[in-house]
Amino acid sequence: MEEFKNYINGEWIHSTSKQFVDVLSPSDNKVFAKIQNSNSEDVHNAVNSARVAFESGEWSKLTAVDRGRLLCKLSDKILKNKDELADIEAKDTGKPLKQAKADIIASARYFEFYGGAADKVHGQTIPFMNDYFVSILREPHGVTAHIIPWNYPAQMFGRSLAPALAMGNAVVMKPAEEACLTPLKITQLAHDVGFPPGAINVITGIGEQAGADLSNSNDINFISFTGSPEVGTLVQIAAAKNHIGCVLELGGKSPQLVFEDANIEAALPFLVNAIVQNGGQTCSAGSRLLIQKSVYDKFVPMIAEKFSNLTVGSHSMDRDCGALISLKQKDRVLSFIDRALDSGIKKLASGKFSSDLPEEGFYVLPTLFGPVPRDHELAKDEVFGPVLSIIPFESEEEAIEIANETDYGLVAGVWTNDGSRQLRVAKAMNCGQVFINGYGAGGGIELPFGGVKKSGHGREKGFEALYEFCSTKTLVFNHK
Repeated sequence: MEEFKNYINGEWIHSTSKQFVDVLSPSDNKVFAKIQNSNSEDVHNAVNSARVAFESGEWSKLTAVDRGRLLCKLSDKILKNKDELADIEAKDTGKPLKQAKADIIASARYFEFYGGAADKVHGQTIPFMNDYFVSILREPHGVTAHIIPWNYPAQMFGRSLAPALAMGNAVVMKPAEEACLTPLKITQLAHDVGFPPGAINVITGIGEQAGADLSNSNDINFISFTGSPEVGTLVQIAAAKNHIGCVLELGGKSPQLVFEDANIEAALPFLVNAIVQNGGQTCSAGSRLLIQKSVYDKFVPMIAEKFSNLTVGSHSMDRDCGALISLKQKDRVLSFIDRALDSGIKKLASGKFSSDLPEEGFYVLPTLFGPVPRDHELAKDEVFGPVLSIIPFESEEEAIEIANETDYGLVAGVWTNDGSRQLRVAKAMNCGQVFINGYGAGGGIELPFGGVKKSGHGREKGFEALYEFCSTKTLVFNHK
């Protein structure tokens, strides 16, 4: 059984707690690895390592060009090891192997994109009074803390760390204890390609301890957090106490609006994939399907048939859906399904289990409900599982109203061939990202991503992420 250590100041070391956390495979609920159960001393050591690296270490002396080259080297290294990494990602998370492979490629792309962008974040000059010259510099924050979730550990490693490193920050990452092995493996690859000591530090352990200690540290300069709104609130409070900034991505209840003139055949695979990908454990999952009443009776049997043909299997079976991350998550999703059935909402279709499915795995069938009342919890709360709610609407105005009436605002999809309606509805969506006649974009590394309302604030991906991980300094020269 493999035992993983923390990575601090360029070395793999045990936690000072001398305690471990078991790593379970969701596919069969069996322990297959152990990680460190880090404590406050480990957090302090990791943050101090990053501080030294940022202020006086080799990392602080690298030019933007050299930082970018290191990031690109890491991208290449990830791709060369993509099969091994995908196997680990699939076993650790329970997701199908094909999804894990796509995640590893996306992780590499983050380092490639930000490696190329590292020397392209420029300052500016401002026309000012005569006899003055004004320049604006963009400078890294310093030590940035990164707390990432269990649903996409490999992708989130790249999405969170790559822009911070590109800007010259030194980083401390706390991955989720439920799934964190690919971040540790990729960290080893970063070591191998020559990242200086202290530039990257990774500590594992329980979120309530190691994660809380990291977000409350008074020697970090910025926090990036992806997770639940409840924990996000605690992270934001911790950031406020230390008067530092943070980026929070906290989930969603994303709608897809299908109008009567939409190309239904083209839309179907996107609509299904948007909720079954990663077992629905995706912040941007299209979990609400709004269908115009004039095509409701035609469209619903088509998507019900798609759901009926979905299969659930272990990660190695590589089916449409794998296991959910934990027994707790499985029970949570099943409770939503049970309450919906108890309240009289019709189950339109569900998938099927593959034969020879491990009995102890955390499996839930993809389930389609409809029509779902717009005030029901299935229409408002994030299930974080493969459960799709169909909600009928009459007019464009009603569709917009329903789409915007949850506490979340992350992503939306709009399906219509009317160009004017495309623009009207997209502009009316109260969220951070809108797809028209499509949904998702292969990771969307170049596309700014983030939410409003309960979905959080700040932006990841694209150049916007680089701006999050730096601050401006204004230089005013009097040359009279």
